[in-house]
Formats: sequence, C-alpha cells, structure tokens
Amino acid sequence: MIAKAEGFVALTRFGLGAGLGDLDRVGGDARGWTQAQLDRGSQLPPELADLGSGEQQARTLLAAIQDKSIQREEFRQQTRALYLQEAGQRTLAAITSPTPLIERLVHFWSNHFTVSVAGKPILAGLVGAYEREAIRPYVTGRFADMLRAVVGHPAMLLYLDNATSVGPDSRAGRLRDKGLNENLARELLELHTLGVDGGYTQADVQEFAKILTGWSVGRPKTAEAGTFQFHPMIHEPGDKTLLGKRYPEAGMAEGEAALRDLARHPATARHIATQLARHFIADQPPAPAVERLARVFRDTDGDLAQLTRALIALPEAWADPLAKVKTPTEFVVSALRLTTFKGETEKLVGSLTLLGQTPFGAPSPAGWPDTAADWIGPEAIMQRIDWSMALAQRLPRDLSPMTLADASIAPVAARDTMLAIQRAADVREGLALLFASREFQRR
Repeated sequence: MIAKAEGFVALTRFGLGAGLGDLDRVGGDARGWTQAQLDRGSQLPPELADLGSGEQQARTLLAAIQDKSIQREEFRQQTRALYLQEAGQRTLAAITSPTPLIERLVHFWSNHFTVSVAGKPILAGLVGAYEREAIRPYVTGRFADMLRAVVGHPAMLLYLDNATSVGPDSRAGRLRDKGLNENLARELLELHTLGVDGGYTQADVQEFAKILTGWSVGRPKTAEAGTFQFHPMIHEPGDKTLLGKRYPEAGMAEGEAALRDLARHPATARHIATQLARHFIADQPPAPAVERLARVFRDTDGDLAQLTRALIALPEAWADPLAKVKTPTEFVVSALRLTTFKGETEKLVGSLTLLGQTPFGAPSPAGWPDTAADWIGPEAIMQRIDWSMALAQRLPRDLSPMTLADASIAPVAARDTMLAIQRAADVREGLALLFASREFQRR
C-alpha cells in the first residue's frame, strides 16, 4: 500500500491527477516515473502548436493603442476570443499531457513570473504567448535564462510598465519631462528573485529601475514593432549601484549583468527554494528541505532540472500525501484527467472563473496564493460541491464511481469515503461524492 500511496503523490502532487490505469503505469517506482519526465524536457504540446507568437500579438496590440482601435468593441471581442482560445488550449494541454510534471512546472513558474489580465486586460491576447515563449522553454533549463527571457518579453515589459519608463536624465527624459517607473524593478527584487526579506532597500529599487530604463518594445509601424528593443534615448546615463555593487554605464549590458547577479544571489536561492517547497511539500515548508533545495540551486548555478530532481528525492515531499489543497485549476484538471474530458475548451475557462481562478488572472503580480487558507472556505467548498454535482450530471451514465475511485484516491482514502461512494444512490451521486471528497480535493 505504501507504493500505491507514493503513486498517488507522483500523479497528484507532482502531476495533475490520475487517469484510468495511471496508478498501474507508475507501479512501484513512483520517484523513477516522476524523474523520467524531466528527461523528455519541455516540448510544446500539440494543443498549443498553432497559436500565434508574442511578436504578432504585441504588434497588433501596439497598433491598436496607436490608432485607438483598442477602444472599439470589435477589437475587444477579437482579443476576448483569442484569450479564450489560449486559456482553453492551455488547460486542455494540462488535462491530456503525458508529462504532467512538466505542465505543473510550467504553471508554477508562470505563476512565479505572473503577467495577469486582471491588472492589464489589454494583455489578454499576449499572456498565452508569454507563457509559451518566456516560461515553457526554460522549466528544465537555468533560472538565469528564464529570468532574462521574462524580463525581455513584451508582455512583462508592458504589464509592469517598463516599456514606458524613462530615465530622468536621459535624452528623452530631459526633452519630454518623462519619469522613471519602478514597478518592474520592485517586483523583480521582491517577488521574482531576492524575496521580500532579501536585503534590498528602496534605493536599490530606484537604482535597478534606472538600470532597466531602455528595456522596451519596438514602436508601432516599425520593423521592430512587437519585439524586445533597447532604446538608448530613454536609458538613464551614468553608473548605478545595486546591492552594493557598482554597474558602470553600459546601456543594455547593465541590465543583463544585474539580472545574472540577482539569479546567483543567495537570497534568490532561498526564496525560490521556499516557494518550491511550499508548492510541493507543505504550506509551511520544513526548514531542512528548504535549505537542501537552496544549496542545490546555488551549487548548480540555478539548474532547474537538477533542482526539480532534488525536490523529487526529498523524503518530505512524499511523507504526507494529503498535505496540500488543490487550487481550482488543479481540481478541475484532475477531475477531467480522470474522466477523459471531451467538450468545449471555452467552458473550461468558465469553470475556472466560477471557482475563483481565472486563467492568467491572478489578482496581483504576486500571482495566485499557494496555501489552503487561500482556497478553502465555506463559500469555496460549496462552489466545489456544486461544480462536482454539475460535472457528474454531464458525464456518461456507464461510468463506475468505484472504478474511478480505485484509480485515483483509493491508496489514501478513508474507509468511510470509499463506503459513501460505493453506497451512493446512483452513478451521478457517486461521482459527485468522489469529486467533492476530502481526498480528491487534496494532493
């Protein structure tokens, strides 16, 4: 039974939920099954293969801003349709993926480097491309490379306003009296690298913001429209000092050097280790596990594949199969992986919005929260029960609730849970009881 429980952890905590037969496929080597997915890398799922590039979407957005068509209902409808397609296909990829650990890592790092339509609805057509281009290729690569890709992507530069940040003493700043925007610099230090307790000051935020001036996007109606561009005209001239280190005037190279240093900072290692341990182990991650992960991060120069392998090897990650509560996305994806989803992907977005986790819709640059207290309350529980009942009504009547329970929660389920499913009045009640059970709501 221990092997089966570890199979549950592999499929549900490191993966996105069990499908029929998955427990048998994992067998007695849950860690090996999980590790093997890293060898395959982060290939683009077929569900995402035909979606547009960030350059295309950013060019369209910038042109619409310039000619004011962004205010027209037609543009909003087109952007909404693209967003629904992107979000639906992304969710479908998670449901069908043969490498669910990779999809979980994509979601984790996308949340870490959040770009949200909640703060900037105009980015609705760009967020999917951002995840495909700046996050997915790097989840088994180096943290420094992902960080550089994120900061240089038009979606992030527009989301946190760096595209319009102007050095006060730059040529453009002196001519146009434009100002410095600190949003990207602050979030890079507080959320993406060092962490809120990482030892930086407000002066560091200001200096970093100056370093990053000029990191922008190509202007509309130019050959570079929609791509990352460094604009010397708005770059703050002169030397800067960040975290006690002097960065001589070097244009774009200043930012690249600062990002490399931040990626290698001990506080970054600790911050990333804490977030990973919170996601994969417990809401209050054990200190020894955090320290082990931070050490691996430092020793491997931020090699995320090695860091994930170290995480899988931690005994703490396997000790309590029900330590974490599923987010709405994890809940919906796991239910549909188990029942082999067939339906309209746009409805997936509606389900996630109803349950409180709109795709690419985190309430702030901090991303979606990752603790039970943020997801489970009286109202949230009722919404999950209602959704479970609605899903059960739509599923084929020839499904066996006990077969699905045996394929998913049986290794960790309380006897009373299994009995309740077995004794349900009909198939749909049994399915609803399975989805709404404590064991199915956790990972």
